[in-house]
Amino acid sequence: MPAITADTLMLPRVAVPDLAVVGARPVRSVATAPSGFEGEGFPVRRAFAGVPQSVLDPFIHMDQMGEVEYAPGEPKGTSWHPHRGFETVTYIIDGIFEHQDSSGGGGTITDGDTQWMTAGSGLLHIERPPEHLVVSGGLFHGIQLWVNLPRAHKFHLPRYQDIRGREAALLASADGGTLLRVIAGELDGHAGPGVTFTPITMVHATVSPGARLDLPWNPGFNALAYVLAGQGSVGPERRPVRKGQLAVFGAGGSLTLAADTAQPQAEPNLEVLLLGGQPIREPVVHYGPFVMNTRAEIIQAMEDYQAGRLGVVPAERVPHTDGPLPGKE
Repeated sequence: MPAITADTLMLPRVAVPDLAVVGARPVRSVATAPSGFEGEGFPVRRAFAGVPQSVLDPFIHMDQMGEVEYAPGEPKGTSWHPHRGFETVTYIIDGIFEHQDSSGGGGTITDGDTQWMTAGSGLLHIERPPEHLVVSGGLFHGIQLWVNLPRAHKFHLPRYQDIRGREAALLASADGGTLLRVIAGELDGHAGPGVTFTPITMVHATVSPGARLDLPWNPGFNALAYVLAGQGSVGPERRPVRKGQLAVFGAGGSLTLAADTAQPQAEPNLEVLLLGGQPIREPVVHYGPFVMNTRAEIIQAMEDYQAGRLGVVPAERVPHTDGPLPGKE
């Protein structure tokens, strides 16, 4: 699980919160993600399955894609499909994925890169492994997260952000035992590169065996911790967690995680995706690839898609890129 690595001794340190002042967030629940298949048949874990939307808000859906070692000819993606009313965030930890949408966005992302697509008023898009990976096979592992848009921005023009892994803000815990990659939002005054309509924080933390992580956390945000690999504990009550589990925290101004001293042989560290956001607190009607506020808006989205008003499949593929697309900063 390479993503982006760095020597924590050389990075800015995140201050240890004063728990007597801000309060440690207790753990409300720990849920195990069920496994399934998406798109043309790639394996996923449904990270939010069975978790109430009220505690996820502003997040809607998240899949852990893989971790899978494909044989030649096995890598799979999705076919062209529509979206409206939210943002998709695809974070690739291992492997390569191509993206293209009908608004002109697209490119190739690999270890530690993120593509942030604001579907807004609607578009068509496709995600797939590049042809050379289909031929050769190889390791694939990533996350796709859906972030809701508030009513005022559901019909915003589509937008695409190509975020290279090297752009993430790299930080270390106070004792140097944890590497923190801030992909979006802010952590202890350090901002990530992702620009969001809904205020959120997204951080990938690598906690070394035996290390403990105490992080300041915006008390106005919710707080979720999804275990990508390894095993450890969460919260002041030290609730056990392992790969494929989601911890939901209660109120407070700090998060606590710890990695077990002994880790699985193939997973040397506790790898956790930390998510928090400002709840939108608006009605949510989610049907397939559409996330709106009312049933009537869902019906309209389906009619618009069937009538071709969400875009058309481009005649040509977007060329591969290892940097920003033309016209993108």
